[in-house]
Amino acid sequence: MIYRLLADTAMIVHLAFLAYVTLGGFLAWRWPRLIWPHVACALYGLGITLIGWPCPLTFVENWARQRAGENGLPASGFIDHYLTGVVYPAEHLLTIQLAVAAVVLVSWTGHLLLTRRRRRHTLPDRA
Repeated sequence: MIYRLLADTAMIVHLAFLAYVTLGGFLAWRWPRLIWPHVACALYGLGITLIGWPCPLTFVENWARQRAGENGLPASGFIDHYLTGVVYPAEHLLTIQLAVAAVVLVSWTGHLLLTRRRRRHTLPDRA
């Protein structure tokens, strides 16, 4: 029971992490200091995608599911198991990855523009 709960919690945290990687840059529009944790998470997500870095959440979920007597995630990982072919067709994986990258870049661009605007409005006049 406890292992199943731990595995399900890891799955939910995994989904939250993916949502944060995709949309977290927009939180920085309101709370500018959040840009740095978002940059770190986005870069880690990029490393997982491009380099194949291990994901600790996948490890935790696999470990807990196996202890609960269930099958762990396939070697291809969380996204392939829960999202690819389930939420979107497998042949659109690259499109989804590029869309996520575009959303992240839009959020970072918006953050940069808002930061510049705030600085202009808070700088004292030099008359």
